[in-house]
Amino acid sequence: MDWQALVLSLRLAAATTAILLAVAVPLAALLVLGRGRWLAMVDALTTLPLVLPPTVLGFFLLVLLGPRTAFGRGIAALLGHPLAFSFDGLVVGSVIYSLPFAVQPLVAGFAAVDPALVDAARLLGAGSMRLVTSLLVPLARRSLVTAAVLSFLHTVGEFGVVLMLGGDIPGSTRTLSIVLYDQVEDFNYAAADRTAAVLLGICVVLLAAIYMSGQMRGAARGGRGA
Repeated sequence: MDWQALVLSLRLAAATTAILLAVAVPLAALLVLGRGRWLAMVDALTTLPLVLPPTVLGFFLLVLLGPRTAFGRGIAALLGHPLAFSFDGLVVGSVIYSLPFAVQPLVAGFAAVDPALVDAARLLGAGSMRLVTSLLVPLARRSLVTAAVLSFLHTVGEFGVVLMLGGDIPGSTRTLSIVLYDQVEDFNYAAADRTAAVLLGICVVLLAAIYMSGQMRGAARGGRGA
């Protein structure tokens, strides 16, 4: 087991999830509460990473963040290093690639909130920020947890964007998915079995936790109703 790659994968997933939640909550609220035809374009751009091949997205980000563009050179001058082939670059790519997995559960959760409650809160003078923090997020907290877990797991297992944007630099951009690819290429199937088992175990445990917590809440509500 490449423990360095495991720790780096978990760090990447944690950083990506934290940033995604900060971005996805207001974005989902805008998509649910906002008005205007331009929101359809925002919704489409948010969903685009779901259908765009990861290698294509990784290539575009590699070009954008690399030294060939003015934007990439400006970022490199500001940070002291280019974003391409760095951990920071992987975070940027992972946030973009996993954005739909954070936004879509929140959109579904916010849309399920009773519109009468939203209208009542507005009549009582609640602004947009108060409406989101005091009404939508508490009532859709399971969607928030789902968004966090899906974003985390999607980042842990991503391959194409990581390979294109970060390469295979030990301790910097080499994640478990890259390690698994290298092990299979080297015909080291025993090590590949262990790496794949770790990735599978992380996914199964976190997904099971989501569904079990949902069932426990449903049973508790049923017990109170009885």
